[in-house]
Amino acid sequence: MTFLTLKTLYKKYKLHLFVWSIYIIYEVFILGLFSKSFKPPGIYLLIYVTNITIFYTHAFLLKKLLTKKDQSFQLIKIFLLIIFMLLSYIIISYALVLIFGKIGLIESETWDSLGLNFVLSCIYRSLLFIGFATGYVYIIKSFQDQKKVEALERQNLVNQIEKQALENDLVQSQNDYLRSQINPHFLFNTLNFIYNDARKKAPMAADAIMNLSEMMRYALKRPEASEMVPLGEEIEQIEHLINLHKLRTANTINLELEVTGDMFGLRFPPLILLTLVENMFKHGNVSHSTQQALIKIAYHKDKLNISTTNMINDNKGKQTESHHVGIENIAKRLSSFYGNDYVFRHYKDPLNRYITEISVTAVNPLAKLNR
Repeated sequence: MTFLTLKTLYKKYKLHLFVWSIYIIYEVFILGLFSKSFKPPGIYLLIYVTNITIFYTHAFLLKKLLTKKDQSFQLIKIFLLIIFMLLSYIIISYALVLIFGKIGLIESETWDSLGLNFVLSCIYRSLLFIGFATGYVYIIKSFQDQKKVEALERQNLVNQIEKQALENDLVQSQNDYLRSQINPHFLFNTLNFIYNDARKKAPMAADAIMNLSEMMRYALKRPEASEMVPLGEEIEQIEHLINLHKLRTANTINLELEVTGDMFGLRFPPLILLTLVENMFKHGNVSHSTQQALIKIAYHKDKLNISTTNMINDNKGKQTESHHVGIENIAKRLSSFYGNDYVFRHYKDPLNRYITEISVTAVNPLAKLNR
């Protein structure tokens, strides 16, 4: 055995050596001094060879038993293992007494007086060290299980962080890709030229161009999906969208936008309002003569309430699945921004109207300063 091997073994088992040394010193010297009686060295050698052997043998076998995949009758197996170790301890002790007596390590009187007291002493010692070994195994197993749990928790956290990073990268890549498809300066210069040219000849077309230009300008400068935006800017985009549909349908839509409360300084997740309004135009009937479609946005005492109401367009049943996808995306975005501190409901009422309701606590920092 090389020096490096011995050094490695020492590092691995130095705690064991330290504990056994303390225990042996305590039993041999401290108790010996108090009782003023010392046993022959052969007796100590016999006792501690047997004790250490039974400790590590039982710990090894118990560890194997606990790590087996088949856990049936485990308590019975542990009980049988204890009986086996107890009998082994008695047999080993008896054999060592005979061997040590023959070679002169212990006095002949010791090995000649093997009887009931000897057996009872062996049972006591064996149960003591079997108990020590059992506690040792369960403590080691507890530490190992805790390390496994911590490793799994760290891995789950790393996986969640990586997943979130990938989702953010995907959203950013999609935004960058869309923005790269056109040259913004060229686009807006062209739209401005068309607007100025059409303003005198076709005022309605010029208004449509202006509304479209403002919506595209907002979309191109829109921040990342993980950031909130001024609610007032989102409301402006809704107004542009409504104006475009009014121009497209010759002002036949029956829809009202109702905004109450001071929205200045208030921020809200982007695209949620636009998605709700686009769903109204795509999947709802906003031209009903008696049932007006309605968009309500109200802010009062740090509470923001948003609701949309529109008749359901039965002729667009094929687009129901797409409508649900938009609703699910809104729920996910609200959850990512507000956690559990929001209410989002969507349902069909007895009048065949589709209604959505959002309620969040949206503190306006500017409003707090003015209080």
